[in-house]
Amino acid sequence: MLMRTDPFRELDRLTQQFLGTNGTWSRPAPMPLDACRVGDEYVICFDLPGVDPDAIEVDVERNMLTVKAERRPRHQGDDVKWELSERPLGVFSRQVMLSDTLDPAGISADYDTGVLTLKIPIAEKAKPRKVEISHSGDRRQIQA
Repeated sequence: MLMRTDPFRELDRLTQQFLGTNGTWSRPAPMPLDACRVGDEYVICFDLPGVDPDAIEVDVERNMLTVKAERRPRHQGDDVKWELSERPLGVFSRQVMLSDTLDPAGISADYDTGVLTLKIPIAEKAKPRKVEISHSGDRRQIQA
């Protein structure tokens, strides 16, 4: 049996159970994220420790990026007797509005060590570019 010595952690766990902060499909819990620009793309990292990659969905509709994931218990069955359960289970979801300067068709996703990383390229139309200046030479006409 596992013993715990932090009474405040137990109070937090009981509060989460009482308030029902474990996510459901109708009320998913939020997931933390980090976002930054690296060169010509935006990188968004979502923390999803313990989530099976097959339980992650990434959808883009117009400019709305939606990430949903479900964390299930690792051990299930009649012979399992839980002594302690602190890790949140259930459904997690996060929506991010993408600006028009990003190219949602070029999104790539990678899941490694519990972190989902999305890379979203900046649209060509939004990248800085040089404008060439043309000149038509000397327009003066010489009269004889």
